[in-house]
Amino acid sequence: MKEQSRKVYMTAGYNTISLGTGRKEFNPRFERPGLEHYMKEAGQGVISQLGGAQNVDESVVGNFMAARFNKQAHLGAFMPMVDKGLRFKPSISVEGACASGGLALMTGIKSVLAGTADSVLCLGVEVQNTVKAIYGADILAGAGWFSKRKEGHAYFFPGQFSDRAGAYYTEVGREAARKGFARWFRNAIENARLCPTAQEHHNTVSDLEALALTEPNPRSFTENLNVFDCSKVSDGASGIAVMSDEGLQRAGIAYADAVEVVGWGHAVDDITEDPPQLTVLTTIREASRQALAAAGITIEQLATVELHDCFTIAGILSVEALGFAAHGEGAAFVAAGNTARDGKIPMNTTGGLIGWGHPTGGTGVHMAVTIWEQLTGKAGLNQIEIDPSRPYGMTINMGGDDKTVVAIIYKKAE
Repeated sequence: MKEQSRKVYMTAGYNTISLGTGRKEFNPRFERPGLEHYMKEAGQGVISQLGGAQNVDESVVGNFMAARFNKQAHLGAFMPMVDKGLRFKPSISVEGACASGGLALMTGIKSVLAGTADSVLCLGVEVQNTVKAIYGADILAGAGWFSKRKEGHAYFFPGQFSDRAGAYYTEVGREAARKGFARWFRNAIENARLCPTAQEHHNTVSDLEALALTEPNPRSFTENLNVFDCSKVSDGASGIAVMSDEGLQRAGIAYADAVEVVGWGHAVDDITEDPPQLTVLTTIREASRQALAAAGITIEQLATVELHDCFTIAGILSVEALGFAAHGEGAAFVAAGNTARDGKIPMNTTGGLIGWGHPTGGTGVHMAVTIWEQLTGKAGLNQIEIDPSRPYGMTINMGGDDKTVVAIIYKKAE
């Protein structure tokens, strides 16, 4: 990124419940809330903190596959439904697979930097418990090169990351890798139990690592990953406002209640090509490098990170891509407790994709809300201690199999 022409902030974050299997309210036999419900709840949750829709200049909706999951496109035009005060104001929807939420944030950031808006309402939403899992896997395969669909596993993306896990087993040893995966799962569920909106909030399993070590069954799923290695199918939405100094002042938001965006990276790789190395997330590595360089900081200055753990192996490989562990040492780093909420570098403090949930197009915005909560002291039971010598937070939102990545670095506004 080039040097920013003005300061950019985020504030007024809001999450709906991440609904799906595991939540007590979820029953697949009963009718459930639709897109309109989630967009309205998240949107109004942000607008109420801003003092009303008159303090919103533009809106952006991040969404991946509503056109197939819900037979609904044109989501930008739902914003006046969210609040009549948004009528006739600019609103668009953006898509980049699982990074759609991150792209919504980037769109808002660029509008503020361009001076076309001082306050952008960014939503991320997905409602995908509308089809059976096997059909959902086919829809989600659109995050990859669909021409490979016939060659891939029936559960396409779990199959893709199962291949990454298998390669990782070969490099570091299966037992050591599985221990790292199991600790990642345990951290995710323990953090989700503290977060009332998390999909795994009601999880009461006593020995989480033993559950996570359940042997993968290739007959029913994939060769190298079990269902506990995967994020769940989730319905939900998150919202946050991207603002300038003028926007904050207009809405009466104190700097203490906002975070400043101090760096970002946006990297994209060729969707038609296979990963150059299965055990390296090259696009995450590049996007995070861009963001850190733009912010002028090192990973040692990060207090907390929100990683895109669509699968446990993605979490482990992201730890390595960021540089917290050397290549092949990520599983051991995680197994030692370094990424737990009381560890060296707490990650995914509300549960991440595996614990909080993965409403695909909403995930990137949820990450930003979590960092905003942590850096401003609004995380409730999920709150971790932020060391003043390490005041930064980071989000990494990945689309597809490491093809589109948005990385953003934040610090508490002053």
